Amino acid sequence: MLIIGIAGGTGSGKSTVVRKLRESLPKEGVAVIPQDCYYRDNPHIPLEERLKMNYDEPASIEWSLLVEHLRMLREGQAIEMPTYDFITCSRQKETVHIEPAEVVVVEGILVLCDKPLREMMDVKVFVDADADERLIRVIHRDCIERNRTPQMVIDRYQSTLKPMHELHIEPSKRYADLIIPQGGHNRVAIKLLNDYIYSLLPKK
Repeated sequence: MLIIGIAGGTGSGKSTVVRKLRESLPKEGVAVIPQDCYYRDNPHIPLEERLKMNYDEPASIEWSLLVEHLRMLREGQAIEMPTYDFITCSRQKETVHIEPAEVVVVEGILVLCDKPLREMMDVKVFVDADADERLIRVIHRDCIERNRTPQMVIDRYQSTLKPMHELHIEPSKRYADLIIPQGGHNRVAIKLLNDYIYSLLPKK
């Protein structure tokens, strides 16, 4: 089993890269594990306080559970992946059943920040994009999917996203085996990544 880590700033195009990889690899042979599903559950904290919490620092993720789930998949065991509600900022009761696969993609802004997780990865990728482009994508996504106003997104970008990107996410780029500039629009880099993954898979 190959574990591919795909990191990059919020709105950099990570999801597009993952989608294009899934389209080019055998569908039944790929499992995607989003880092966002592993945000820590804080049901004891009032919603008003949860909405103010910093979700862009490594401490917000339950890394031990994510690493344990990857270990189980590598050993041939299925997992029940948690799900997270960004409107209530809490884990949902529902889980997603994930079977072991030839390729497991772990995707998220912070996935290159955790050393035990990095050490499990066979390929580490950083998706890069201009800060202005990332902000535009975040505004579009959060207003549609997370019930936020443009001003709320801009305020959060200035107070949290930008400083956390500079403190945690951008420095994690040095751990990447491959950096994809221009996000999901870089067809050449995505093809190179796809070809490299194929070269690592067992020949059938």
